[in-house]
Amino acid sequence: MAYQASHRYARISPTKVRLMADMIRGKFADEALDVLRYQPNRGARMLEKVLRSALANAEDRRAPNLKNLMVTEVRVDPGPMFKRMRPRSRGMANVIKKRMSHIHVGLE
Repeated sequence: MAYQASHRYARISPTKVRLMADMIRGKFADEALDVLRYQPNRGARMLEKVLRSALANAEDRRAPNLKNLMVTEVRVDPGPMFKRMRPRSRGMANVIKKRMSHIHVGLE
């Protein structure tokens, strides 16, 4: 049985979080938490919270043994973007895209 959690509309670029997601995919849940705890990135904090939420969901649904849960699915999808205009020289403008992401974690 799979236990899932997600953080939608996280205000961080998906590429920044995917680096952390690749590190924990396929590991045991407690080992993945240890890996994320010592990463200095902001994306690691967000991913750690989602992983803790998935563990809490497993505990709430009375998973048989929480020690052997593995991180089977870690998906970081792009979300909507805030688009801002920045004035440039000669009357031109650049578009600044403030990206969001949807972080999904699945344990099994």
